[in-house]
Amino acid sequence: MNIENLPPAGFIDPRGANRAEVERLARAVLEMVLTLATSAAARAPLPASGFPERSAFIPGAPVAEDELLAELSEILADSMNAANPGYVGHMDTMPTLVSMLGDLAAASVNNNLLSLEMSPVFSRLEDALLREIAGLFGFGAKAGGVMVAGGTLANLQALTIARNAKFAASRESGVARLEKPPVLFASEAAHTSLDKAAMILGLGTEAVVKVATGADSKMEGEDLRRKIRAARRGGFAPFCVVATAGTTVTGSIDPLDEIADVAARNDLWFHVDAAYGGALVFSPKYKKLLAGIERADSVTFNPQKWLYVAKTCAMALFRDRAALERAFRVSAPYMGDTGGFTNIGEISVQGTHHADVLKLWLSLRHIGKNGYARLIEESYKLTDYFFAQVKKRAFLQAAGAPETNLVCFRFATGDEADADALNARAQRHLLREAQTFFSLPVYRGNRWLRAVLLNPYADERIVDRAFAAIDDFAAREL
Repeated sequence: MNIENLPPAGFIDPRGANRAEVERLARAVLEMVLTLATSAAARAPLPASGFPERSAFIPGAPVAEDELLAELSEILADSMNAANPGYVGHMDTMPTLVSMLGDLAAASVNNNLLSLEMSPVFSRLEDALLREIAGLFGFGAKAGGVMVAGGTLANLQALTIARNAKFAASRESGVARLEKPPVLFASEAAHTSLDKAAMILGLGTEAVVKVATGADSKMEGEDLRRKIRAARRGGFAPFCVVATAGTTVTGSIDPLDEIADVAARNDLWFHVDAAYGGALVFSPKYKKLLAGIERADSVTFNPQKWLYVAKTCAMALFRDRAALERAFRVSAPYMGDTGGFTNIGEISVQGTHHADVLKLWLSLRHIGKNGYARLIEESYKLTDYFFAQVKKRAFLQAAGAPETNLVCFRFATGDEADADALNARAQRHLLREAQTFFSLPVYRGNRWLRAVLLNPYADERIVDRAFAAIDDFAAREL
């Protein structure tokens, strides 16, 4: 091809002819990234400009590299700054350095885990590593799974397998020909991705029967049993129950053993959405909170959260990996012989599949089990300190004692509408005066402040700074 009119560093010449041009551009971007990363504590968690728009104009001629770099610098500066230790509002944080570098390395070879011949190393590495991680959840030698781009797809993958395993005809004929409409059960605090999955699977969002939660935001076993009986009496066909290990707003963990008992007695597929709380399997001290997860048929786990792996990094794990073959596999005959290895693209909701496994593998080897256990345990220590500060203040109300590293609290007044507005103002005050960002989710019909104590550089000084601003706000407003 004649590519003389393209930018000199448009591609990396495989013969090395443009090494100097490529290196100059790469070093400029690396310097920009390192400068931003090492000054993140000095920049606000969220940009002062709010939600800036960028021009999406596509030019005819190449943009000069200096201009391109300037635009990139502006975009990064206006992005969410999760590396700031005061960014404690969501289940997002700074990634491990090696996972960032792993993404670069994976992009450089640009393999596609659709098939073994397109990713001879990464396909086998993903298969082997997910078997290893499944073992940490207490699954046996027959376990395994697939990596996907986020927890929503992981839940979709798991519920698809659950539906097809319980209703074999649905794989070919869909659900319209089933005698009774299928339904599944999840707590009222479960993630919205379950509703999306039900919609995509043709079940409809009404097929997700919401089970009551108690004051601790955990699924109530008795209400689950009651809802299953009612569904059967109403002519529906229950097929799955989903427990949550680490709810989005409060970080609560459903009673997994009790729910497993209910699932077993009712012949239901048992799925655990442990997108967040699944990381506890790396902590000898806290993994007991997941007791019963080893009885699950499938588990969603997102290392992009509490394992600090750069996005995206998520997986659907199965106690019996063969279920992927039986209930989902669609062969790709245009691919080469694999010697008995199943192409990942044949058993995943994704076809084209990035090598996310590399950054996960690198992070696990670089940080190690002991390192991750330390990170998790330090999160709990900081959470205890934070929660103690909430309890000291009579004008603050906690949603409950934290079970993971999330604290959900609010300024309480007699008028709920006034309280919602008050908490919204408090959020803005904390961001402006203390460079601390709490999210403002709706919980039990009202606005609450939520802290996710995940950043490895957050410490008691950050908490003290936030509560000094909280006290200042209370003195002004209450």
